[in-house]
Amino acid sequence: MDENGIFSGLKVLDCASFIAAPAAATVLSDFGADVIKIEPPGAGDPYRNLPNLPGYPISDHNYAWMLEARNKRSLALDLAKPEGKEVLRKLVAEADVFITNFPPPVRARLGVAYADLAPLNERLIYASFTGYGERGEEANKPGFDSNAWWARSGMMDLVRADEDSTPARSVAGMGDHPCAMSLFGAIVTALYKRERTGKGSEVKSNLMANGLWSTSVLAQAKLVGAEFQPRRTRERALNAVANHYRCRDGRWLILSLLNEEKQWPTLTKCLGREDLTDDPRFATKADRHARSIELIGIFDEIFATRDLAEWRKALDGTGLVFGVVGILDDITTDKQLIENEVLVPFENDTTLTINSPIWIEGSTKTRPRKPPGVGEHSDEVLRNAGYDDAAIKALRASGAVG
Repeated sequence: MDENGIFSGLKVLDCASFIAAPAAATVLSDFGADVIKIEPPGAGDPYRNLPNLPGYPISDHNYAWMLEARNKRSLALDLAKPEGKEVLRKLVAEADVFITNFPPPVRARLGVAYADLAPLNERLIYASFTGYGERGEEANKPGFDSNAWWARSGMMDLVRADEDSTPARSVAGMGDHPCAMSLFGAIVTALYKRERTGKGSEVKSNLMANGLWSTSVLAQAKLVGAEFQPRRTRERALNAVANHYRCRDGRWLILSLLNEEKQWPTLTKCLGREDLTDDPRFATKADRHARSIELIGIFDEIFATRDLAEWRKALDGTGLVFGVVGILDDITTDKQLIENEVLVPFENDTTLTINSPIWIEGSTKTRPRKPPGVGEHSDEVLRNAGYDDAAIKALRASGAVG
């Protein structure tokens, strides 16, 4: 058993913000990496302010920062100052991974582009994340997951109820966190390459590419010239047994019966409507699809007779594939999340946080530690890098360190 985590001893510089790139560093920290969060002196990383924006949940806790910055040490460093640049270069020389999502012009201005840092450390993994890739006329264009991942990929359009409905908005971070896993995978692959060659390398990912990867089944269909059918509302869906239904208490569940011929009798029995099994209107799969609107109407009436908990009891253990349309109120009491360590408590606290979604047998994941204040570990990080008290005092006096 690896008690300190599989990445114990790995030094990571998180020089990024909003959200995918720092989240990739968080996953590395979950497996024991020492992650130094580099942020501007004063207010720090602008992401700290996310919960204060209009429309976000109101809380005494900085829930966004708790999630993305756990386990990290904060160094408040002004990279616009020559002294700040010099500190970063000293840290890079001894680091294993450098992560950034600064736009390319900003990297050039601050001296943190790959060409600037790679010569300092031949074993460095330089992880670059952008909105739209690093070539072409949009290479310098800023992007968030709401536009570069969700909207650009077609997902925003595709999840509409029908072609006349308003495109659906994304929710905070829903694209960033899957993208973080892509960047994490790229970093780990580069670390494996380094084990074989002894050399570091640059790895890249971006929101746009991850968005199209998420839409890839339908995007690939478009690429081969497939004929698309107009999107239909739930009530007019083409398959009643791959649809969602509202229960008596207002909650929803979704059926996903792909093995329909075999599972149809089981479903009708669970619904208490065995008369439907041999109903000539729905006797075959082709019949059920041809009369899907009629069958959906019947199912709507049936599911409206019981609460969600009753339907779960009736359907669980039958082999039928279905799922609860979850709401956030569910997660605090979801035993499956707790038992599978999807939700884990912070160190020395009962407050829960969301674990990164991978586990490796024989490697212990770090117990989540609360996120740092701005520059909380500046002196500690600088001392570890070889700066004495006088040098640290001079850096503070120059404004390079906060």
